[in-house]
Amino acid sequence: MSSASIKISTKHKQLNCTIPLTGSKSESNRALIMQALSEGAVQVKNISEAADTVTLNNILQAGKQAVVDIGPAGTAMRFLTAFFTIQDGEVILTGSERMKQRPIGVLIDALRSLGADISYTENEGYPPLRIRGPFKPESDQVKIRGNISSQYISALLLIAPRLEKGLKLIIEGELTSRPYVEMTLAMMEQAGIKHQWNENVISIAHQPFTKSEISIEPDWSAASYWYSIAALAEEAEIFLRGLTKYSLQGDSKITEIMANFGISSEFRDGGVYLKKEPKKLERKIFDFKECPDLAQTVIVCCAALKHDATFTGLETLKIKETDRVNALQVELAKIGVKLIEKNQTYKLDCSELDLNKNITVATYDDHRMAMAFAPLALVMPGLEIEDHLVVEKSYPDFWKHLGIAGFELNSI
Repeated sequence: MSSASIKISTKHKQLNCTIPLTGSKSESNRALIMQALSEGAVQVKNISEAADTVTLNNILQAGKQAVVDIGPAGTAMRFLTAFFTIQDGEVILTGSERMKQRPIGVLIDALRSLGADISYTENEGYPPLRIRGPFKPESDQVKIRGNISSQYISALLLIAPRLEKGLKLIIEGELTSRPYVEMTLAMMEQAGIKHQWNENVISIAHQPFTKSEISIEPDWSAASYWYSIAALAEEAEIFLRGLTKYSLQGDSKITEIMANFGISSEFRDGGVYLKKEPKKLERKIFDFKECPDLAQTVIVCCAALKHDATFTGLETLKIKETDRVNALQVELAKIGVKLIEKNQTYKLDCSELDLNKNITVATYDDHRMAMAFAPLALVMPGLEIEDHLVVEKSYPDFWKHLGIAGFELNSI
């Protein structure tokens, strides 16, 4: 069900604030699966308040259920698909209408090749799924394409130590979103799980999780919106608590990307200080292959700054909460900007940019559309975001934190 729209405005173009970000959704979801697989040996601190993480945690805490509905939680769908194959009994795993349109065949084929008993209850290649477990592994090897969602690969790696024969995962072709796979393996190491990664083969033996505590870092994806806000403000000094320079999260690359926009990142006092400094924006090509969740934020920021940049690595955006490429094209057109696609390369045409008007941004049931466009309130007279509670999926305090920064918010 859609929520009300929210109108955003601000008279303050100079920002000075401290923002307490929630824990990383990506880290939290991995840690919760490990905690469940470890049967309590792994403990988790600072779990994200994101709706997706709350959903996953509730399901894992609830125990055996005949039908599990994960709603719009994509990570939960991928991780639980693998998780349920090694649990006792049968379960129907389903989700929202949009989830039923998001392909999962690559993961199902991989699990079936190992011996898992999974069938589709509606459309071939898409949820809902009927999963009967536990399965007896027929092989310890599985092949999977590297240019698909890293969540498929992470789902397999997470259950690998519980498989009788362990797992040798062979990645075919170039691996996209590599930092997310590295995050999974690094977190598993924190829980005592050893692995080997030789060229395109990741090997994990059958082994127990050890008694351990995993503390979740604040969410770099959430931090990215504050980098965009800093870039569009006249002046900005923003402190984001808890973030560290050496992060497992691939989206920490926002520090490098936003340095091109004159945003410096100084790590001290238990967090990072963002500061806007005068800088001519010169970089023309941005590659999001390893950090696709940053794409909307940076593309909208470039559009607002009238920067005709080129973008690559957007292939997975079309199978997210919505077709994010199409959503960007439709919404950017409202400020006169075109996002032109040619052979998997995307270029902004800002020649007709018009920020002197009021617009209403549709969110397409996508939390990142709402948060990527919200910073435009700094450069436009009027901005309205539809279905504002969609942000609860990953950053439930987003609007509250905008208020801390001095933005005026009115629910419509």
